[in-house]
Amino acid sequence: MAIDSARRKFIVALGRIAFTWPLAAHAQQAGKLPTVGILGSSTQSSWVLWIAAFLKRLRELGWNEGRTVAIEYRWAEGREERYAEIAAEFVRLKVDVIVTTGSSVLAPKQATSVIPIVFALANDPVGSGYVASLSRPGGNITGLSIQTTDTADKRLELLREVVPGLRRVAILANLGNPSNVLEADETRAAARTLGLEVATSDVRRAEDIAPAFEALKNGTQALYVCADPLFAVTEIRLNTLALSARLPTIYGVRGNVASGGLMSYGANTPRRVPARRRPCRQDSARHEAGRHPRRAADQVRSHHQSHHRQGARDHRAALAARARR
Repeated sequence: MAIDSARRKFIVALGRIAFTWPLAAHAQQAGKLPTVGILGSSTQSSWVLWIAAFLKRLRELGWNEGRTVAIEYRWAEGREERYAEIAAEFVRLKVDVIVTTGSSVLAPKQATSVIPIVFALANDPVGSGYVASLSRPGGNITGLSIQTTDTADKRLELLREVVPGLRRVAILANLGNPSNVLEADETRAAARTLGLEVATSDVRRAEDIAPAFEALKNGTQALYVCADPLFAVTEIRLNTLALSARLPTIYGVRGNVASGGLMSYGANTPRRVPARRRPCRQDSARHEAGRHPRRAADQVRSHHQSHHRQGARDHRAALAARARR
C-alpha cells in the first residue's frame, strides 16, 4: 500500500538522521499525525541525551513533536519481560515506526513484520541475530552497529595498563542478552591472549547483583561490565559495590563513569545523531527503499572502521605480540 506524501517525508527525515528508512505500511488515517514508538530498554533518565539529540534533529528537519509528529514513549526499566508488552502495545497503536536499541529489538521483530523497526544502536546486530548482514539487513528492521564486541580486547588492555600486575578479571554479563553472550566470549578470548584469568558472573535481575559481588571475593582484581540495560538502571548500585570492594571497573558506555565507574571505552553514542544534514552515499539507497520497501539495503552502519570479526582478531594478535615483550 502506498504511503501518503506527509508520511513519506516523515519517514525519509528519520532515515536522514540514520534512524529509519521509508517503508510501505498501512494507509495513514486521515488527520492522524505520523507516530514514532520509542521502546526505551532502560529508564527515561538514562535516555535524556538520546531523546534530546533525536528531537533536535527532527526539529531541524521540520518535524515538531505534538504539531507534525507524535511520539509515544515507553520505558522497560531494564526488565526484559516488558519488551514484549511494549512491542505488542505499539502494534495495537499502529505506530508508523518503532525506535529502540539492540538489546530489546527482538521483541518488536517478533511482534510485527510490517511496522519499520529501527535500533538506534546494537553491539553486534549480525552475531546477535537481529539482521542478516550489515550491508543487507533484510525484512522490516535496520539501524546502527557499534560493534562493541570488536573493542572488548581494547578495554582489557586499558585495565591492564591501570592495574599493576593484573592477573584475574571478572566479567559481569546478562547472558540472557545475545549481545552480552558475544561480548563475554570476545572478552574471554582476548583475556587468554593476554594471559589473564577470567571469571564470568551471569546477572539477569537486579537481585543477582549482590550475590555476584560476593562471588568476586576470590582474588578478582578488576571488573569488566558488559553493556546491558539492566546495568544502566543499576549503575549507581554497581559502582557503589565495586568501590566498596576496591575493584576498578571498565564499561563500554561513558554514562557509567559519570555515576562512579573508573573508565569506559566505546562509541560516543549521542553524537551519532548528526548536527546537520550531510550528504552520504546511502541517499540513493533510501530513495530506492521508498519506492521498493524490500530493497532497504545499506542501512546498517558501524561507528568503527572495522565491520568484521577479522578486525578484532588482528587486534588481538597485536596485543599478544605486546604481551610477549
